[in-house]
Formats: sequence, structure tokens, C-alpha cells
Amino acid sequence: MTKPTPNEIGKGYDAFADLLDQLWGENLHHGYWDDESATLEEATTRLTDKLTAMLRLHAGDRLLDIGCGNGEPAIRMAVANDVMVTGISISEKQVERANDRAYKADVDDRVVFEYADAMELPYEDGSFDVVWALESLHHMPDRWHVIRQAARVLRPGGRLALGDFLLVPSPAGLAADAERVREVGKGVVSVVSLDEYHAHLREAGLEPEHGEDVSTYTRPSWTKAAERFEQLREQALQHIEAAQFEVTLGRFRAFSEEPSLGYVLLTARKPD
Repeated sequence: MTKPTPNEIGKGYDAFADLLDQLWGENLHHGYWDDESATLEEATTRLTDKLTAMLRLHAGDRLLDIGCGNGEPAIRMAVANDVMVTGISISEKQVERANDRAYKADVDDRVVFEYADAMELPYEDGSFDVVWALESLHHMPDRWHVIRQAARVLRPGGRLALGDFLLVPSPAGLAADAERVREVGKGVVSVVSLDEYHAHLREAGLEPEHGEDVSTYTRPSWTKAAERFEQLREQALQHIEAAQFEVTLGRFRAFSEEPSLGYVLLTARKPD
């Protein structure tokens, strides 16, 4: 089976932009549910803030946001920490919306969003103090290649911040867990163990720093997504066939009950 090209993937995001906004909220990523009464928007903002707090950003830092979505996390970081942000996406509609958000937030002088492919970052070596990839690497054809690209554009002493799906081991063993998660995900969600992550970060020339398994707090996102997707059935069926709708809804529910599908927040540093 031929893998879709970045252009094809981007057009797919363009086609489902409105539906994705309604499904995942303005942040377009999982939430951190330490408070069961939190709304989806509150929980997703908490996850952004959780990863940001692991970075210790400084005013004037240059940050690259890989897979910027609609730009909300980048804009939030720019406002709170006075950093300069370049966000990239292969969805032209997301880039357009993100730049519009930056203009309305009056930060377009230091926050810009561009159409670019993370597999071939169009930036010079050492261009950024921070590279940020929150829940975007599992979409990539090769997440380890993207991490190597991130390492390349980081300055010495710069830091990488990641939020990604994690394979949580169980008594059945990692191989069995990975196979089960892949069967449920059918290519939608790819997972690796924390040890594998650390090994590839080091191979890319980065030293793992902070890491936190937040699986317990992010797992409710799948249930919330299933509930919201069911509510959006009428709108969704304007974009996808009924059979595909049921498959997607079933995946959300299965993911919510899969103990081996976890979530990790990580930072790593490029040596001086």
C-alpha cells in the first residue's frame, strides 16, 4: 500500500478542518484531566501548559512548532513567555487560520505560521532555541527522521519538547501490546516504548532530560472524543461515509479502554 504524500495528507486536513475544530477544540490535541469537571478546552490547555512548564522558556527564545494545528498553543506560549514562534503545517487551511489567530491576538509581529514539511525542515542548522512537537509525530512517515531534523535546526544548548503516544508495557510483553494497539489503531496511532524513544533521541544527538508518563490523565480524552463525535454525527456524515464514521467512533472507544496506549511528555537537550 502506497503511503499518502504530504500534499495528500495536508489536503485531508483541509477537508476536515471544521469537523476537527468541533471535535478536539481550538488546541487540536489531547487534554490533561486532573479535574473531571474540566471542559475539553480547559483540559487541552492544561496539557499545553504542562509541557511548557517543563521547558523554562526565556523571553526572546526562538521556537519552532512542528504540526502547529490552528496555532493556539503557539500563540499561548508567545503571549505568556514573550517568545518568537514559527509554526509549520502541511495543511494550508490550518496555516491560514493560525495566522489569522495570531493577527487577532496582536502577536503577528513575533508569531508566524508557514506551510512546510517536517520531514524536510526548510531552516538552517541552529536556527531555533526550542523545537516543539505536541501530538504531531505519530502522523509523520518517520518520527525518528523528524527528530533528527529537529536536532539539526536546534542551536547547541537548545531543547526539544514532545508530547506523543506511548506504549505502556504490561505482563503480556511489549511485542503483544504493540501488535494489539496497532490492530486497534490501523495506522492512525503509532506507538513506541519510552526506552525506544530515549535511544532514538540519543542517536539524534540529543540528551533526554525530563519525562512524564501522563497516560492516566490523558486517557479520558478518547472517551470525550467519542462522546463529541457521536454528537457531531450529522456534520461528520457530510464528510465521511457512515461505515467509516462507525469505524472511527469504535476506535475512540477502543483506545479509551486500551491500557497499553499511553501518553508521554518529554524534553531533551542538544549538548553545547
